[in-house]
Amino acid sequence: MESLKVQDFKTFMELQAIQQFTNGNITNNDSSRSIFQHMLSELVSGDALEDTSQTFGSLLTNVETETKSFLQSGSLKSNPIAAAYTNNESSETGTNYDQIISQAASLYNLPEKLIKSVIKQESNFNPEATSYAGATGLMQLMPATARSLGVDDPSDPEQNIMGGSKYLSQMMARYDGDIKVVLAAYNAGPGNVDKYNGIPPFRETRNYVQKVYGTFSS
Repeated sequence: MESLKVQDFKTFMELQAIQQFTNGNITNNDSSRSIFQHMLSELVSGDALEDTSQTFGSLLTNVETETKSFLQSGSLKSNPIAAAYTNNESSETGTNYDQIISQAASLYNLPEKLIKSVIKQESNFNPEATSYAGATGLMQLMPATARSLGVDDPSDPEQNIMGGSKYLSQMMARYDGDIKVVLAAYNAGPGNVDKYNGIPPFRETRNYVQKVYGTFSS
């Protein structure tokens, strides 16, 4: 019984920490302090009181409900610790490939932001990303396209970015620098762009163009 009470006490403290981080404050300050004192007193005295277990169960339900609501709201970035981790992750993915992107942009006469916008949409800067169709790497190159661009290893970030940028450059030349049409060709293939004489009426492609162009022009 004593070990159970110690575990309950530890669990209570952990739940308090969770609630602190998810809400930014503790909504039941008075009751939480009272329960804390009650449980601490029991641990010292060795008494096991039924009402404490019931109160602890109530607090557990409250914290679980608030945490679930918080997670479902998609407000993770409001958590300073999570936000710091997220920002660090974004910073790493954004800077790890800056030099390669800069070289590719210079070599193929492309805006750096266009390359980054495509990478962001295609893989979110994950060099190990693989699509259900078999596209690979940062710029999601299909095997046949990768081979035609001279890319031996699409999972290699440098080869992938250089290959994807070369393909963007080819589409830019083919469609007179019309970035929206170029993005459509990158997503749906130039054959479909030519067939429909512009952006194909595919929902996926239209959404893709809107998202990537929105990032590029922001």
